[in-house]
Amino acid sequence: MSDIAVRTLSEDQWQDYRQVRLAALAESPEAFVATHAEESGYDEDFWRQRMRRSSRILAEREGTVLGVVSVGSSSEQREDVAELFGLWVAPQHRGSGVAWKLVQAGADQARAEGKAHLVYWVGTDNGRGVAFASSFGFRTTDYRRPMRVVSEEEGAEEMAMVLPLGADPGSVPSPTLR
Repeated sequence: MSDIAVRTLSEDQWQDYRQVRLAALAESPEAFVATHAEESGYDEDFWRQRMRRSSRILAEREGTVLGVVSVGSSSEQREDVAELFGLWVAPQHRGSGVAWKLVQAGADQARAEGKAHLVYWVGTDNGRGVAFASSFGFRTTDYRRPMRVVSEEEGAEEMAMVLPLGADPGSVPSPTLR
């Protein structure tokens, strides 16, 4: 089996992103804020704007898309913090290192952009997600927000997990992410 390759898409590759994003929404509707029906109706201009707003990274093997992740500005509006979001791996490729490669590429990109921390929001009841992020080096925090995914029950929360990107792996944003 060949290696997993990752690549950051350019704005002109919006159709590649659209295709994998719609596949993710169709396969795992409970994992996203948006719906397949909603996003499948968006036009080229919408997708191009989305490409300019954040980086979209694909994982592939021999031309087959295995997964996707996005990296953008932190929702907390800190210049030194990037946010990792929209992580999805096709079901048949889960557990094969695809998510690891995508997160590594996202962290490398954030580090190259001079970011000090990478934030990844994970459901507080998503043990598998928390375990994966922890194994990568993300640290749990006390920062919580209501779960933004529509399929989640009222009151569900997600927490910010933080990956230090600088020379000091023990550093965390202080006193808040803001």
